[in-house]
Amino acid sequence: MNFQNQNASPRSLSGRNVTAILGPTNTGKTHLAIERMVAHSSGIIGLPLRLLAREVYTRVVAKVGEQHVALITGEEKISPPGARFSVCTVEAMPREADVAFVAIDEVQLAADLERGHIFTDRILHLRGREETLLLGAGTMRGILEKLLPGLSVITRPRMSVLTYSGSRKITRLPRRSAIVAFSSDEVYAIGELIRRQRGGVAVVLGALSPRTRNAQVALYQSGDVDYLVATDAIGMGLNLDVDHVAFAQNRKFDGFQYRDLNPAELGQIAGRAGRHLRDGTFGVTGQVDPLADELVHRIEAHEFDPVKVLQWRTAAFDFSSIDALRASLDMPPPVEGLTRALPAADAKVLEFLSRDEDIRKLANGRERVGLLWEACVLPDYRRIAPAQHAEIVGAVFSDLARMGHVDEDYMAEQVKRASSTEGDIDTLSQRIAQIRTWTFVSHRPGWLANATHWQEKTREIEDSLSDALHERLTKRFVDRRTSVLMKRLRENAMPEAEISPVGEVLVEGHHVGEMLGFRFTADRSAEGEDARAVKAAAQKALAAEFETRAERFASSGNGDLALDSDGLLRWLGQPVGTLVAGDDALKPRVVLLADEQLTGPARDKVAARAERFVSYQIESLLKPLVDLRNTESLSGMARGIAFQLAENFGVLNRRNVAEDVRALDQDARASLRRLGVRFGAYHIFVPALIKPAPAGLLTLLWALINDAKDKPGYGDVVNALAAGRTSIVTDPTFEKAFYGLAGYRNLGRRAVRVDILERLADLIRPALSWKPGAGARPEGGYDGGAFVVTPAMMSILGATADDMEAILKGLGYRGEPKPADEVAAHLKALDETASQTETAQKAQSDGAVEPVAEGSDTAAHKETAEPDVDGAAAADAVEAPVENAAPAADPSKPDAENAEPDAENAGKDEEPASEAPDAGASGAAGEEEEPKPVIIWRQARFDGRKRHGAGKGNPRQQGRGRQERDGAQKRGKPPRKDGDKPGFKRKGAPHRPREERPARIDPDSPFAKLAALKDQLKK
Repeated sequence: MNFQNQNASPRSLSGRNVTAILGPTNTGKTHLAIERMVAHSSGIIGLPLRLLAREVYTRVVAKVGEQHVALITGEEKISPPGARFSVCTVEAMPREADVAFVAIDEVQLAADLERGHIFTDRILHLRGREETLLLGAGTMRGILEKLLPGLSVITRPRMSVLTYSGSRKITRLPRRSAIVAFSSDEVYAIGELIRRQRGGVAVVLGALSPRTRNAQVALYQSGDVDYLVATDAIGMGLNLDVDHVAFAQNRKFDGFQYRDLNPAELGQIAGRAGRHLRDGTFGVTGQVDPLADELVHRIEAHEFDPVKVLQWRTAAFDFSSIDALRASLDMPPPVEGLTRALPAADAKVLEFLSRDEDIRKLANGRERVGLLWEACVLPDYRRIAPAQHAEIVGAVFSDLARMGHVDEDYMAEQVKRASSTEGDIDTLSQRIAQIRTWTFVSHRPGWLANATHWQEKTREIEDSLSDALHERLTKRFVDRRTSVLMKRLRENAMPEAEISPVGEVLVEGHHVGEMLGFRFTADRSAEGEDARAVKAAAQKALAAEFETRAERFASSGNGDLALDSDGLLRWLGQPVGTLVAGDDALKPRVVLLADEQLTGPARDKVAARAERFVSYQIESLLKPLVDLRNTESLSGMARGIAFQLAENFGVLNRRNVAEDVRALDQDARASLRRLGVRFGAYHIFVPALIKPAPAGLLTLLWALINDAKDKPGYGDVVNALAAGRTSIVTDPTFEKAFYGLAGYRNLGRRAVRVDILERLADLIRPALSWKPGAGARPEGGYDGGAFVVTPAMMSILGATADDMEAILKGLGYRGEPKPADEVAAHLKALDETASQTETAQKAQSDGAVEPVAEGSDTAAHKETAEPDVDGAAAADAVEAPVENAAPAADPSKPDAENAEPDAENAGKDEEPASEAPDAGASGAAGEEEEPKPVIIWRQARFDGRKRHGAGKGNPRQQGRGRQERDGAQKRGKPPRKDGDKPGFKRKGAPHRPREERPARIDPDSPFAKLAALKDQLKK
């Protein structure tokens, strides 16, 4: 391998035919150099960055043609056979070249601690036959004139004005700003912040591959994003349309230590603001303190301390041995104005390898030592520890020394490790740095047996990794949607909008949010400038959509609308309004859920249609309640009861209106029944309202009036009703009113549906009315006027024995515990007596057939119902049990036609009912445990005193005390004294039997038909 004689004396340090073009940024120095080079027959230009070399290469190709221009960097070589011009990085420039023109850009980097010695070498030794240009900052004038006598210096003024604008928040920086930081972590953090607030940024880092940096710069230059976050790489001659430069950091690691940027470095970076004749500004942002006035003046006036010395390292290497090479690297500079450079990366690698005995044995001659030094020049793109990098260099040198080229298998393995395009930004950046190492190896002359193959292979991998990295950077730091929308809005163009059937809004093909009913909801990921852009674009694009939707909504059918349990009015599933309390519980107000763009006649149409639908829902689901309130067919006491039912949402405790009910004649009762009212043993109620839909609406209307939508239990009790639950365990945290609104009555730890309580009354009534000797004992009958709980009673309630005790006490019955054996014996004796009586009656009848068969449903129905058909007798018979919550009459029988449709679900409660004690077998308890006593239930003695707080918590019962008093006063009845109460006997007063009042038959009652049938059978 041939090596240039590095010990040959260079030309005398002279400035003859050398011109220094000096000045601040934006003076057109690089443009002048390109123009001068293409004016010569041949030339070479050296640039500080591979990225900048690519840019200049493109510009020169545009002037003279691709076949005449070569691009030479450490990792890339484009060398057409007839190339007359070469564009290089300074490191790739030869020390001597036979060309007419030479230009070296950014010569102030000769003072850089890391790379400066390379720039110094080219400045001192590389010359063009006809012209040599040195381009750089004005701070280089003194040292260049000192080192190069006869140098011609031309200073160029800046084309535009650079002005300091102070400190600003990152989110308030103007458009076309570049934010400068000096670590990848800081660059990424700033990029994330600006993307959220302003739509996106381009990212330029020194660690990025040229292809990735080009793509990011193009993203900024095209206007897709208005912000650039970069390291000081932008200060190295990149031509960008930057109006403002903001320093987010003013400290950097220069390869040796962390230090503050000096004024010249700040000026070099700040000078990128403004281009050609357009003025620029600079300032600080983030945690950086405002710049001192003196420093600001120096940057604005481009007045910086002159460079006093240049970094220098000998080029006269001694390859006689490794030790001689190391000694030559420590040679002092030959002239004043130069200073020996600190050990560079290649010198550090040589230091490590010189300790390896195997390497020392291989480097046993001048040529081998020269080859070792050439391997040490391999750049450390990955910025790993010197020892790790030295291992790679040692492996490459070993292959070159032993085989004459790098091992193909080793090369393939290293390239394969870096080929994957999967991973995040940092992972891809590391792989790009790794593949750049092997790209450099592939371009070293003679290092590979098949160099062309590996050059193509590494270039392909680097390009794919660069594209993947650009895609990751763009995805992370650029919101394409916002950038497009902002660009269209700045152009004052009407964005193209599209709304999908499900309400998705697309503007210019980008998802910006959803149109739900008459409200536009912006994409939740939009923040800051992004949110403003989305909202502005959507409002501009959807201006006519509100009018169209309003027309469609106004003409929509009831089937397209729905009222949720939470009061939301929905149109085709989308919320358009919500109910709020009005002056009347049955007349809530509708508040539209619409943006401000729905105005004028369109909004009036929507409001009118929404109100009509809500009125329709209330009038249809709550028709019985509306009819009770608005009926004209009732008068007197019947009208008062109807009003109370309407005020209490369809349920009244019969005890609270007992006097009013007793005063009703049969015509009034019939009128109320025709309006859906049922007279039960315990309640006066409307069965049609004890269904999920009406109960849910009633709960909603009550909650609106009482601001109770957020109270515990809202909707839960209605759900239990919808599930067919006849009774439920009460939750003490729930609002008690919700139970009453759904048709439940709280009794102990359970709440029972009022219609199911009436079915319980049907089971208790025959047991109480039965007398010993009056035929077969009905189920639950005991001794006349008493009963025991039966499995059927517990089944319809879905209750346990303990629950039944609390329920019956709540209904006003009193319990008397008796030993199980005694109860069993008593019931057995009653059943035996009834059986003997039935046998005797059968023998006397001699087989006679009654007109109506005994035991038939009609006979049984007649026997239990006929004595209390209606009228005064029925009222008196019902009054005592209602007042004492102990049924002794059957006022609910005439309302059998109003029975709840889901009554067949009675007893299907999810909680299993425990068996009540079987009276016939209660004595057969286990031997080890004494049988539990059996409770005998009787009607409670009437004491004439009303329970304190009765009806509290039940909105259907509120205000009943006042209504009772008002009703009594209307009838002119004085308040009764204790001596007037039923069952109370004055001391010394003779007992007078109760006078029977003639029954008045309701002609609409089914019992009137039964009475007529009885008369016909008797005839």
